[in-house]
Amino acid sequence: MVLLKMKFPFEKRVQLAQGLWLLSWLATIGASFTFTLGCFLKTELRRRSEVMDNTEIHAVPNTLMMVGLACMGINFFTGRICLDALEPGRFPRWKTFLKPFFGFSIFIASLMLVSVIMSYAMKGNLEYSLKIGLKNGIRFYKDTDTPGRCFQKQTIDRLQMEFRCCGNTDFKDWFEVQWISNRYLDFSTKDVKDRIKSNVDGRYLVDGVPFSCCNPSSPRPCIQEHLTNNSAHYNYDYQTEELNIYIRGCREALVNYYMGLMNSIGAGVLSIFLVQASVLVSLRYLQTSMDALAGQENNEIETEGYLLEKGVKETIKEYLDPVLNVLLINQVDAAAEKKAEEGTSATVAEKPK
Repeated sequence: MVLLKMKFPFEKRVQLAQGLWLLSWLATIGASFTFTLGCFLKTELRRRSEVMDNTEIHAVPNTLMMVGLACMGINFFTGRICLDALEPGRFPRWKTFLKPFFGFSIFIASLMLVSVIMSYAMKGNLEYSLKIGLKNGIRFYKDTDTPGRCFQKQTIDRLQMEFRCCGNTDFKDWFEVQWISNRYLDFSTKDVKDRIKSNVDGRYLVDGVPFSCCNPSSPRPCIQEHLTNNSAHYNYDYQTEELNIYIRGCREALVNYYMGLMNSIGAGVLSIFLVQASVLVSLRYLQTSMDALAGQENNEIETEGYLLEKGVKETIKEYLDPVLNVLLINQVDAAAEKKAEEGTSATVAEKPK
């Protein structure tokens, strides 16, 4: 059953080819924009790689960059096909090329749609990655003399100041780790000895936070030490007073930032996907309407164009059958080789000594 059949007089075919040429260049600009968005997102993720535990989230920018480059190539060939459609006798040379070209184009367009879905669905992976990465970043905050972690303190401090956040979940995460290096502790003092002996791990734990947690908009000088001790500060109540440090955790801040970024990119790529889909639909109509001219002496006659010559299932089967046949032949050849090897081994084993 022919799907979405339309009639194309000569003038309409010319207009279709000209309009598709312009649309293909618009789609090329969209594809380059997709590639740029992928590069930008990749750069932003790599900037925070020290506080991310895995690289699964990089699947989104990697897919965007690959799809962007592929779509630029697809639209370039589409423009060439449109120009040949306007020249009598030049379009038939694309006939054998167009079938695999459509298959590849549909695959790339599907990947573009998948990247849009991933940009909205990766929140759980992103949050888990930041949870582990920030936990390790806070734990290694004091290791400024350890190779590979020399800039961990600088990274965390810049992160907390830029995103106006403190800790992983909140500022209390700093109470659970020793974030002050031993080289800055006087082990001869009673306070240091008591704090180290107060826990089985022998760590110097304090109810304080680094300076980067301080909120500069607070009217009160920053209180970053003895946050839970009301008597340590004048006119201070830990339970009721609004603290002058950042309350929001950095995980929440980064998740909101990256999800807002990916959602915006997803909306932009979705609009580009619609343009790319329009290119493929228009090219299919141009192909089928031009194929009807084969064997005709008059190129100005009215022809018919359609999206699918058969049903959707039959078309998918037609494209998949050659691939499945190749895979089946490879499996049969592999089985034959294995059987031949087994027969040779059995013959050698049975040979009289």
